[in-house]
Amino acid sequence: MDDTTRTRRAAHDYVDRLEHRDWSGLAGLLTDDVVYEMPQTRERIRGRDRFLRFNIDYPGDWHLRMRRVVADDRTAALWLDVRVAAEQQDACVWLEVSEGGLISRIVDYWPEPYEPPPGREHLVERW
Repeated sequence: MDDTTRTRRAAHDYVDRLEHRDWSGLAGLLTDDVVYEMPQTRERIRGRDRFLRFNIDYPGDWHLRMRRVVADDRTAALWLDVRVAAEQQDACVWLEVSEGGLISRIVDYWPEPYEPPPGREHLVERW
């Protein structure tokens, strides 16, 4: 499998593992020191365990569906349909993939800036 195919597969697997709440499967896609950023809230999470905890604890019955993915050898851009109950939003996610094929950086872009909800201060740093 070439690098572009591997990166595209990592992107699809990332969304699939999140959607199915497959936390151990998701952990297997990430580097130990993965960095997750949300520019709209200026939050950053460092490390696989914190990123997993963030998603496990995330409130609501949210669902993800891939609309489109564009990938090259080390990066992927994802356009996601995100739903929480009846509310729908589009999100753009950028993934960086390590030489070993694991996701090392995730940047989640949401439509509008917002203040983060309370309760996750122990997981994130603000910038």
